[in-house]
Amino acid sequence: MTDRPGDHPLPHPELDQRELLIQTLKAGTTIFRMHPSGCTAVYFGRTRNYRYDAPDGSFGVMYAGEDLDCCFIESFGQTTGVPAVSGAYLEGRDFAEIQLQSDLRLADLVEPGSLSRIGADGRLLTGPYSISQQWSAALRNHPTKPDGIRYRSRRDPAKIAYAIYDCPSTTFSVSEHGSLMEPRNRSQLNRLLELYKVDLIEV
Repeated sequence: MTDRPGDHPLPHPELDQRELLIQTLKAGTTIFRMHPSGCTAVYFGRTRNYRYDAPDGSFGVMYAGEDLDCCFIESFGQTTGVPAVSGAYLEGRDFAEIQLQSDLRLADLVEPGSLSRIGADGRLLTGPYSISQQWSAALRNHPTKPDGIRYRSRRDPAKIAYAIYDCPSTTFSVSEHGSLMEPRNRSQLNRLLELYKVDLIEV
């Protein structure tokens, strides 16, 4: 017996004729990002390791969140059923506020009707990366030429995440805040640990 509904289908030939729902992040909007300490916050990866990466590595993608909560759970909530994070792991990650210096037009997969109008469903947000990456490439090549994708976090669907395609670094103004383990950030860390009921393992 086939396990339903199965994987999401690959992009269909009529996608270019479908009308994308576009959400514009206006210049001045602040988004958030967590990144390895010692590395720049603005980085467009080509590793093919993440949901909306280019399937062939031909373009870069930067992942960010609407708020710090999204970045935290996306970065540290990867092991389902193990509600704990180590201090050492946290110390190796910094967070930044990024203010947009120009508008970004994103293919919206969040608002009502956004998935149906392109012939997709929620599996695109939770299923195999090999399929969602093909969709990312197809959306990037859509005639409307979006700058990225707006989608719900798989680890907390109440939170909104962004996959932003390669664009000039001048699009962003970065304010670095260091690790959540730093004393100045411990109130934020405690709030996040309480929100997600995650234990901190200090070693």
